[in-house]
Amino acid sequence: MAREALIERNTKETQIRLQLNIDGTGSSDIDTGIGFFDHMLTLLAKHGRFGLVVEAKGDTYVDAHHTVEDIGLALGQALVKALGDKASIERYGDAWVPMDEALTQVVIDLSGRPYLVFQGEWSTPVLGGNFETELVEDFFQALAMSAAMNLHVRNLYGRNTHHIIESMFKATGRALRKAVTINPDIQGVNSTKGLI
Repeated sequence: MAREALIERNTKETQIRLQLNIDGTGSSDIDTGIGFFDHMLTLLAKHGRFGLVVEAKGDTYVDAHHTVEDIGLALGQALVKALGDKASIERYGDAWVPMDEALTQVVIDLSGRPYLVFQGEWSTPVLGGNFETELVEDFFQALAMSAAMNLHVRNLYGRNTHHIIESMFKATGRALRKAVTINPDIQGVNSTKGLI
């Protein structure tokens, strides 16, 4: 059965159409109106080997916050829908990703229990003209909550803000790929509770 989902989220602040194919090839078509964020979502899809299409219109004349947060919510909802009962998935995933001088670790548990631990700091407040870097944590918070995942994003070090954030999105893609991988040796759900 195809592990795919389509999420449409329409509010007075944003209009989002997001398609996710968990078993994709890493191809994506992203248009959020926020160039730097498009770049980050493209990297997440590529390194997670997901098919991802995002069409978003938001009140970016205010700032990028509503668009970024709502895309995080939609992506989490798409993961939940595409994974269904989560039978035979690995459930856990981790990745270390360097980006030049920056190094980030991401660890994921698709546990059904939402929690975010985020460690990252940068000196540049805005990238690409309209992406406030504090929104990175807001995106991961929205993703963790709506996907009901335990998500740890930890930047160990780095100087360049672009590199730090890029390593976070790449590592998240790679960790998610591990977590959603089907293992035929896992019978049913990978939990003694019988439900995740």
